[in-house]
Amino acid sequence: MKENTCQRVLDFLEIIRRLRAPDGCPWDREQTHESLKSYTIEEAYELIEAIESGQDSLIKEELGDVFLQIALHCQIASERGAFDFGDVVEKISQKMIYRHPHVFGDKKVFSAREVEQNWAKLKKKEKNSDSALDGIPAVLPALLTAHRMSERASKVGFDWPDIASIFDKIEEEWQEVQEAYEEGNFQETREELGDLLFVIINLIRRLDGNAEEVMRETTHKFSRRFREMEKILSETHQTIGDLNSGEMDALWEKVKRRENR
Repeated sequence: MKENTCQRVLDFLEIIRRLRAPDGCPWDREQTHESLKSYTIEEAYELIEAIESGQDSLIKEELGDVFLQIALHCQIASERGAFDFGDVVEKISQKMIYRHPHVFGDKKVFSAREVEQNWAKLKKKEKNSDSALDGIPAVLPALLTAHRMSERASKVGFDWPDIASIFDKIEEEWQEVQEAYEEGNFQETREELGDLLFVIINLIRRLDGNAEEVMRETTHKFSRRFREMEKILSETHQTIGDLNSGEMDALWEKVKRRENR
């Protein structure tokens, strides 16, 4: 199985080399690290959708598309003598061994929490970083960035002592939002809303969730219910705009009840 897998990887890398060859595909030959950025991001999101679908066939397909992006980047780098696929595999292998001394060395750990803390220490030492927040990509979605920052901070001890204290902080931040709004200071209101959202993201993290995933689930739910409202109204040749606020609320509740049966 191992030799068969290795051969299939080599065969695929040869396909990529052939596509990039002078007599290969014009589109593939034109690609650069820069031009592939948006495709790499798009494929990663499509993989997330496939995982959420729970369909192995889709997950397999989207993993292949992500691997295609990796192979293309490696081939482009290889052509200018920077690195190749083998170098990438070797680098990540070394990193995994270095950051798992409890598996490949003699360090003892007794919980996943200890593993995370040790990982953070080793990563900081390895990268010679000045801050626990270093290394978070600037292009991450804002909710995911906030999650990662709060997660990093918690690993070095900067966190609320318990869930109850986070709820207290949410109440405090909500009060500050209301006060800023009542004073007519809309810039401060925005800032206070940001602070409130950041605390909520921390609460989600402490409840073993991820704000990006929670919000995606919520938007999917809203889209599903809103579309069902539109479908119901279309049967009587109406639109959302034809309803008053009370009728909208009633229809929304009707859709929710249908969904929860």
